[in-house]
Amino acid sequence: MKNDEILNSLKHTMNSYYPLSEETWKELNKILTIRKIKKDEYAFHFNEKTNAISYVYKGLFRVFAVNQKGEEFNKNFFWETRVYGDMIALLQNKETQTSIQALEDSIVVEITHDKYRQLLYKYDDLKMYHIYYLEKHWIFQKDNISYSLVLEDAYDRYKRFLKEYGHIEKRLSQYHIASYLGISPTHLSRIKKYS
Repeated sequence: MKNDEILNSLKHTMNSYYPLSEETWKELNKILTIRKIKKDEYAFHFNEKTNAISYVYKGLFRVFAVNQKGEEFNKNFFWETRVYGDMIALLQNKETQTSIQALEDSIVVEITHDKYRQLLYKYDDLKMYHIYYLEKHWIFQKDNISYSLVLEDAYDRYKRFLKEYGHIEKRLSQYHIASYLGISPTHLSRIKKYS
């Protein structure tokens, strides 16, 4: 896979939210690193310091937390053209509260976060991209997830999952889907049987 192809994918995706000038893109290029992450490896672990947000060029990731009993709870999934990172930890300069693991062999473009923040202050087009991306994928999606967990039963949560993540369902194990829905894999099997 050629680096130009990977970076052009990032550029095309960013431009689909808001067009970036050549000057902005040139500056952004200076803070990008291409990284390969093998299946089951971690992009980062819980309680780790990180200074990157990552664009998924190829592959699939899960973001998860672990409770006091050692049980894992998937919070989100990221696939091609999506951006992951522990934004709260990055913005507060603290250790991560989640782990991010590759579910497939993956290629990402890491963006150095503190330098990216500097570019946000400098370039209005990058600022607009950032706003549109956050609105679509963090604000609206997080609100839907919160609503689902509080007001919907497991069957309705699964239906919502299919609506939002149906295109990646076959790439996910029963365990990971059940963990995201907050139910057991056995309960998920029963729901699927009667769907």
